[in-house]
Amino acid sequence: MKFIYYNDTGRRVTVHPATFSHGCIGSREVIKPLEQREFVLPEGTFPWVKMWDYGTSGLSILISPMQEDE
Repeated sequence: MKFIYYNDTGRRVTVHPATFSHGCIGSREVIKPLEQREFVLPEGTFPWVKMWDYGTSGLSILISPMQEDE
């Protein structure tokens, strides 16, 4: 499954390292304002997304694949 995140925050968004250890595939580069980023999740999963605001240090996003119920 593909998940596309669009950064409409006006701020730079870092991708939390656990995004990749949880099985997502994508670029680890900072997501700039007005930029889209595609993440590929393992088959049979959907994205669970969490964003943190660290104030002056910026935003961070975590995308974690969750198993679909059968």
